Amino acid sequence: MSRPSEYSQATADAICERIADGESLRSICAEEGMPNKSTVFRWLEALPDFATKYARAREFQADSMADDIVDIADTTQIGVKTKTNEKGEVETTEGDMIEHRKLRIAARQWTAEKLRPKKYGPKLEIDQRTTLTDLTEEQLDARIAQLRTATGG
Repeated sequence: MSRPSEYSQATADAICERIADGESLRSICAEEGMPNKSTVFRWLEALPDFATKYARAREFQADSMADDIVDIADTTQIGVKTKTNEKGEVETTEGDMIEHRKLRIAARQWTAEKLRPKKYGPKLEIDQRTTLTDLTEEQLDARIAQLRTATGG
């Protein structure tokens, strides 16, 4: 079956809805009946309304990923680990896949930061205080005069 290349509002809506739910465009477009990624990219360039809706879906995707982080952190994931000991014997253990969960959390956190940096990016604090030792004597005199003028003193 060939992939659709003609724009369809229903297909566009389905793509945006699934992206907003946290799916990647790659996985959506890999499914039968969905357009290739290159087709979606052409639609984004040619159709401003679709581009706007797609951009909004990406913002919602960041929120979805932030929600996923809590679920991943709160849900134990049991897995089997194997390793070879000094005697060459294979040992298997079963337990919580903590490192795997940390990786999944980090990937979602990084993606959310990139999709919505104002909301999920690192907060920068700028210290604009100047200490007296940072000023020359002339700058200090000028600052004192400025403060006196401002306070009427």
